[in-house]
Amino acid sequence: AGFIKSPLSQKRLTQDSVELYCEAIGNPIPEIQWWFEGSEPNETYAQLWDGARQDRVKINATYNLHSTSTIYIANLTSDDSGMYECRASNDPDRNHLSKSPKVKWIRSQANVFVIERPDIRTQVNGVSDKLILSCNMTEPYPGITGHEWMHGDKTLQTDEESSVFTSYTIEGKMEEHSGVYECVYKTNPMMKAQVNISVAPQVIAYKKSEHGNEGDTGVLTCKNPSFPPVSSWSWYKNGQEVSAPIVNGSGRYIIKSSGNKTELRILKLNIEEDTGDYRCNASNSYGFGGATVNLRVRSRLAALWPFLGIVAEVLILVTIIFIYEKRRKPDEVLD
Repeated sequence: AGFIKSPLSQKRLTQDSVELYCEAIGNPIPEIQWWFEGSEPNETYAQLWDGARQDRVKINATYNLHSTSTIYIANLTSDDSGMYECRASNDPDRNHLSKSPKVKWIRSQANVFVIERPDIRTQVNGVSDKLILSCNMTEPYPGITGHEWMHGDKTLQTDEESSVFTSYTIEGKMEEHSGVYECVYKTNPMMKAQVNISVAPQVIAYKKSEHGNEGDTGVLTCKNPSFPPVSSWSWYKNGQEVSAPIVNGSGRYIIKSSGNKTELRILKLNIEEDTGDYRCNASNSYGFGGATVNLRVRSRLAALWPFLGIVAEVLILVTIIFIYEKRRKPDEVLD
């Protein structure tokens, strides 16, 4: 037996992708092939191979106890609309050019409709400490049953209107609400567009003040919670020229930067050389931003001073008691 576990009819938008799954059971284990028939009247079935259609077709098959195969088509176009057929057979002559197989190919089909993606124009307007995000289809589109506004996995707003226009209002400034937002049209298939609120890096220090002991490794960290991500990070020590940033791997400095986070490590801290303010600067396509971190380096003996102070207090107290006991008169001795 052979069957497709995916829905028998699927609608997709151009530039989307589609995946079909087929499974076959038999003894010996059957081979699975994928075939396609376009929607044009004169088109006939043609076999699909891994890497077909300019490498947009990916076919993965496993043959272990039974046969499974998945076909994945990326970046769909209108020419990808049609009937996809999964064929399975375990006849030894199934691929013979002249002999007819005794056992016919078992077939299962799924129809894929690729719909032209409508143009959705997005916009962000700032009006008196408010941000208005909007999406608008350039042409009428049937079958809209509502809209949703998303920020990551969080649903911000939902409605059941059929309009091609939808908007979402945010209270505050762009720097406070940067990120990727999505307007979702409830259609079949679902349509959505991204609305980006982009700002220069809003850099903040993980801690405004860091402490380290002499001889240990100091770690200073900055991060950027805003969008878009930082394209380049740099570190400076206050008092140095901006044209002379700290170079990764130079001296005792190690810099690790990844996306929206940067870390400066200073090996074998020195009280005289390393104490002071450090500045982390970030840049992206919208501008620059930075933050300052103060580093305080303590002597290794600093941790002993409180302990030595307690010991000194105990010694002084014991000394006073001892002197008092020595000088006390005999008649003051208790019976």
